[in-house]
Amino acid sequence: MEKGPPQTTTASASASASNSSAFSFISKGWREVRDSADADLQLMKDRANSFKNLAASFDREIENLIQSAAPTFSVPAIRQSSEIDFMKKLQPKITEFRRVYSAPEISRKVMEKWGPRAKLGIDLSRIRSAIVAELDETEEEDMYGIMEFNKFRKGRRLGFTEEGQFGDWEPIRVLKTRLREFEKKNSSGEIFGGFRNNEFVEKVKSSLKAICKEPQESKEVPPLDVPELLAYLVRQSEPFLDQLGVRRDICDKIVESLCSKRKNQFVMPTLAEGEPLTVDSDKINDELDLRIASVLQSTGHCYEGGFCTDFTKHDVSDGKRHVAIVTTASLPWMTGTAVNPLFRAAYLAKSAKQKVTLLVPWLCRSDQELVYPNRLTFSSPEEQENYIRNWLEERTGFKADFKISFYPGKFSKERRSIIPAGDTSQFIPSKDADICILEEPEHLNWYHHGKRWTDKFNHVVGIVHTNYLEYIKREKNGALQAFLVKHINNWVTRAYCHKVLRLSAATQDLPKSVVCNVHGVNPKFLKIGEKVAEERELGQQAFSKGAYFLGKMVWAKGYRELIDLLAKHKNDLDDFKLDVYGNGEDAHEVQSTAKRLNLNLNFLKGRDHADDSLHGYKVFINPSVSDVLCTATAEALAMGKFVVCADHPSNEFFRSFPNCLTYKTSEDFVAKVKEALAKEPQPLTPEQIYNLSWEAATQRFVEYSELDRVLNNEHNPAPAKVRPNGKQIAKSPSMPNLSEMVDGGLAFAHYCLTGNEVLRLCTGAIPGTRDYDKQHCKDLHLLPPQVENPIYGW
Repeated sequence: MEKGPPQTTTASASASASNSSAFSFISKGWREVRDSADADLQLMKDRANSFKNLAASFDREIENLIQSAAPTFSVPAIRQSSEIDFMKKLQPKITEFRRVYSAPEISRKVMEKWGPRAKLGIDLSRIRSAIVAELDETEEEDMYGIMEFNKFRKGRRLGFTEEGQFGDWEPIRVLKTRLREFEKKNSSGEIFGGFRNNEFVEKVKSSLKAICKEPQESKEVPPLDVPELLAYLVRQSEPFLDQLGVRRDICDKIVESLCSKRKNQFVMPTLAEGEPLTVDSDKINDELDLRIASVLQSTGHCYEGGFCTDFTKHDVSDGKRHVAIVTTASLPWMTGTAVNPLFRAAYLAKSAKQKVTLLVPWLCRSDQELVYPNRLTFSSPEEQENYIRNWLEERTGFKADFKISFYPGKFSKERRSIIPAGDTSQFIPSKDADICILEEPEHLNWYHHGKRWTDKFNHVVGIVHTNYLEYIKREKNGALQAFLVKHINNWVTRAYCHKVLRLSAATQDLPKSVVCNVHGVNPKFLKIGEKVAEERELGQQAFSKGAYFLGKMVWAKGYRELIDLLAKHKNDLDDFKLDVYGNGEDAHEVQSTAKRLNLNLNFLKGRDHADDSLHGYKVFINPSVSDVLCTATAEALAMGKFVVCADHPSNEFFRSFPNCLTYKTSEDFVAKVKEALAKEPQPLTPEQIYNLSWEAATQRFVEYSELDRVLNNEHNPAPAKVRPNGKQIAKSPSMPNLSEMVDGGLAFAHYCLTGNEVLRLCTGAIPGTRDYDKQHCKDLHLLPPQVENPIYGW
């Protein structure tokens, strides 16, 4: 199609063209002329059919636009209906235009005009003028020309000129009027103003962007080189290297060293030109992940699972998720792993969003007499369950709807703890195996010989309660034992947990772990604190006594530190008297040492911290540095008392409370004690009260354990990485996770080792704990254990 000034046909030009055509016909013969004419006629027919098909296609597009686009326009209803009416009126005009021009009469007239020397002239200038004139009236005089198609074949010329064959056609005038109205509304943004911001349009644009990728993204990805492979291998082997004593910072330095050898080439796919290469551990890890992912995607690799992966996990069918809480102790043993999991189960069940099961150890009568206070025993699990529920309801004020189950356990006198007997995981039915919370995961899995928790459950969270390394260091050959226990703890928590929560930084730094206090305070203590605040507002004396200490009477629970501080500053604290409440294995030795040093300590029997006899004390002393998170400290703060404790990671959570006085040196301890005895504690604010409550603790637990994501059935996609050009790209799901394969291998190795009774006994296991015994079968109504049970799953 060419644009230019109008061409006029003169007599001289026509004569010249006729002479040239006649000379060509004579020279080539009549047969050749006839073949050429047939070919030209066929070409004309093809062009006419093409024009007809194009008109039909345009008609179909108009119909599709009317049918599909109308519901998605986000314009006002009146304006939307007017535009749809316009399109409906426009459709028959276009159809008529197509029908007229494709009619047989038009083709016949064209053929009649076609001859050996003739030119076919169809006047399209009127149509052009009708469409163009309204688009830009200021340039109407400059917009002219002839649509001309020139084709030279054997001396013949076919063209479209301005020689008119048709008059001012009615459909053209209607089309012209409609286009003028359409253009005016389009220029004012009435039609497409809402359409541009429509969700449908945004989806279309995003789809087009996905199809039309940038050129640099489609370039061939270079293969991995040796430094990249070694860096990825070292980083993914960190779990195994950690078991060998190679620290994480050393692994990071090795990875940085290998990656720095590539310099700019290492980050070539993701760094912009001219961007300097900086040694950043996180950035190098991200770039390495993206590099591996891009290479794997370019090869079409798809990773479908790891070592010993089990894909037959619980599927939610009843609309509610199931949470199983497994702990290492039970009431009436007043220890943290018995009390705190019980409150956690109650407050998780209180929301009624999920079903909760609390799995606690069942001890035979002989072990009950050793563990439970005042030689309290139970003849059946049902009797102990009633005791637990009554105790809980008295303190929470509501009846918690959750299930309590029992698993076989045996008490170890040497370790002063309960060791599970047999495969604990089998006491959670497969239909309820959805989410599992392991209270003290290292303790539960030291001698675990059964199905892997992460294979049976969709999400496994471990909560670390105890600083075992601190206790072990105080024993004979403590350094060596602590070294071994440290790596065993790393082993089992990595193999059996998806997420690990540490109550404070005082615990061992375990794999997959974060620090968060997910424990709350018994509501009864908060009520005592409210009562104290009311008495002080009325001008009454809330505290009539001085200082006290409460805890299990074993050296590791702070008694060693307490006696050392008081002995060193006996003269500075001459008038200071301390009441000590507690029972325990080291009670006689502790009391005799205090008597020998002539310390002003008054030893009393242990009792519940909420006992009325303890309400009058103003200062709670807690010098322990072996606790992970002292429950007694939180309870004292909730009752509105002063707390004097060591500046230690285990007390980090309590530092935000004004009544918590921490000390760094022994001299500072004396100053803080005198300050607490001389002043009155500040009343707790509503925010401080809430932070101590189990409602807040449950909220923190759901957040940090990623339980909210699991309960809401949300997947955990790989975090997106941002390129320098501002685009986000995620890790490829096809990347093989060597860490998961290592975890599976560690779990398999642990299963094999714990199946050997000799190795179990050498590492301190109680004889016969590989399987539960006959007494457990009788008490819990269990079948005798098999030699090798297929439910173990390996």
